[in-house]
Amino acid sequence: MAAAAPPPPPTPAPVEALPESTPLGCPLFSRIRLATPLDVPRIHKLIHQMAVFERLTDIFSATESSLASTLFNSEPFQSFTIFMLEVSPNPFPELTFNPFYKPTVRIVNLDLPIEDPDRDTFKSEGDNVVVAGFVLFFPNFPTLTGKPGFYVEDLFVRQCYRRKGFGKMLLTAVAKQAVAMGYERMEWVVLDWNINAIQFYEEMGAKVYQPWRICRLTGEALQAYGTAD
Repeated sequence: MAAAAPPPPPTPAPVEALPESTPLGCPLFSRIRLATPLDVPRIHKLIHQMAVFERLTDIFSATESSLASTLFNSEPFQSFTIFMLEVSPNPFPELTFNPFYKPTVRIVNLDLPIEDPDRDTFKSEGDNVVVAGFVLFFPNFPTLTGKPGFYVEDLFVRQCYRRKGFGKMLLTAVAKQAVAMGYERMEWVVLDWNINAIQFYEEMGAKVYQPWRICRLTGEALQAYGTAD
């Protein structure tokens, strides 16, 4: 008698296809907008983190009061101006119209979500929008060219958001504003030990001038000259 044929293998269960709308990776929405007086507490904390990074906490003396009384006394781009960098895992809600600047929104596709240990400190709007960095700049006037420019006093991105292209986004926003206003150039300084920053700026096309040295008159020396007859 012939042996019975083995039963056929079980039919595998159908694999449910992922919907086409399923995002790949971890998209992070970013927005650059003008700072307002409501941002002062977060700006103050960003400046303190920057002082820690630059090893300059010994001269950190800015207060929320001093920032609030100084930064917002004139129209944007005519004096001290700050662009805030915000990030969110979700699309941003519409902002109230600002006649001076239309916010720039970009999506950065990441492989993994960013772990932000200070997200509660830097919440900007609801539970999802977080301040990740800033750039502070103001007009200057290079006399050799006879055309105005922007001087970038500070550019800072919080540590967990670095190397994602956000610093370049902030500088690009300043550059676009300079071009829109017909300004001739933008410039800034960089600490000589910050090799990563120097390489980043050079890759952008910026020239790092070695012979120049910063001259700063402050403290008692400033008072001596400021009160001299």
